[in-house]
Amino acid sequence: MSKLQGKVAALPAAPCCPALTERELTAQEAELTAAMFKALGDPVRLRLFSKVASHPDNEACVCDIADVGVSQPTVSHHLKKLKEAGLLVSERRGTWVYYRVEASVLAAMGRLLTPTPAEAA
Repeated sequence: MSKLQGKVAALPAAPCCPALTERELTAQEAELTAAMFKALGDPVRLRLFSKVASHPDNEACVCDIADVGVSQPTVSHHLKKLKEAGLLVSERRGTWVYYRVEASVLAAMGRLLTPTPAEAA
């Protein structure tokens, strides 16, 4: 387990951070947030994350999302990076792996980038 995986695994159900306009991030919050954005900073990873997040069943078999213009080993590498950043969870079912985005992850990412009420006015 990588250093980052251990920190992500230790997160509460609603990961990470307040809105950027609410208060300064702590060093740990900044590290976790940067890891999420770094993982999404690659176009292939962003497409894979989008495919999983928008899948009708709220989860997607790797067989349904692998068509992103790179080889299967490269898809596996990118999915691993998304998991390490805490953005995806997976479950093996027979020979296939299914991925899903936890609702708390999407909520936390949205909260991070949403201005506080005083800023929105």
